[in-house]
Amino acid sequence: MNDVVAAFNEYFEIIDANSPELLCKVFQLRYQVLCIEQRAPGFEAASYPENMESDDYDRHSSHILLRHRPSGEFVGTARLIQSDPLDSNKLFPTELHTRFDPALMDTSKLPRQNTGEISRLVVVRRFSRRRDELLHALENGTRVEKWSPTVQRRFPHPMLALAVGIIRMSVEHNINHWLSVMEPALNRLLGLYGLQLDPVGPIIDHHGFRRPYYTDLAQMLERMYTNHYQFWQLVTDYGRVRPASAKRSREASSVQYTKTQTLE
Repeated sequence: MNDVVAAFNEYFEIIDANSPELLCKVFQLRYQVLCIEQRAPGFEAASYPENMESDDYDRHSSHILLRHRPSGEFVGTARLIQSDPLDSNKLFPTELHTRFDPALMDTSKLPRQNTGEISRLVVVRRFSRRRDELLHALENGTRVEKWSPTVQRRFPHPMLALAVGIIRMSVEHNINHWLSVMEPALNRLLGLYGLQLDPVGPIIDHHGFRRPYYTDLAQMLERMYTNHYQFWQLVTDYGRVRPASAKRSREASSVQYTKTQTLE
C-alpha cells in the first residue's frame, strides 16, 4: 500500500449522505463554511434561518461527507449534481452563471445523462489549511488568500480526500463528464494531484471570481495514471473504481472539445 493511501485510510472516511439525517449534516456543514466562516461572498446567514444551506439542485444531487477518523467529526462535504429527472432540459449551474468559449466547449454535445456538475466542495477552516500555507496575493485588484504549502503533510490535503468520494459517486451513477465553476486557485490545488479540470471560459464574478471548467473523467484518470500514479491508486482504489468508458488509450473524447493551453 502506498503512503498516501495508508494516510487516507488512517485519517479520513467517505460517508455517503444517503439518509435525511446525513443530508442535514451536509447542509449544516455548508452553512458553517459558507455562511458563518464566510468563505464565499453571497451566502448571508440570515437567509438560512434553519442553519442549513441548500438549494433546488440538491433534489437531484448525490452528496458525500468527509469524516476525520481520529476525532469522529465531519469536516468536509461535496455534491455531484446530476440531470434532473423531472426536467431533462434543466441547465447546470455552470451553464446558467458562466460563459463558455465556443472554441473550447460545446455543451450541446454533452450526453446529459452522463454529465454531472461538481459543486459545494467545502472543508471546515481548521482542516482546510494551516497558517504556514497562506499566501496573500492580488487577483483582479482584490486581496485573496492562496494555498502555498511549505511543510509536507502526511496526507496532502482534505480536498484530495473529497476527490476520492466524488469519483466514487461519479462511477456509481455513470457520470463520465464533469462541469464545475470554481476559483482558479482551487483548480491549481487539485492540479497538484493530477485532478485539475480544463478551463473553458473566462473568469466571472459569481460568489467571488470563478471560472467554468470541464473534464472527461476517463481522460483525467488516464492522465493521472501516467503522471500521478500514487494519487491514481488512491482515487481509483488501485484501479477497482473506474468509469466504464475508461481505457488505457489516447482516444479522443466524443464531446466536441479542444483542450486549452491557457495558463492560469
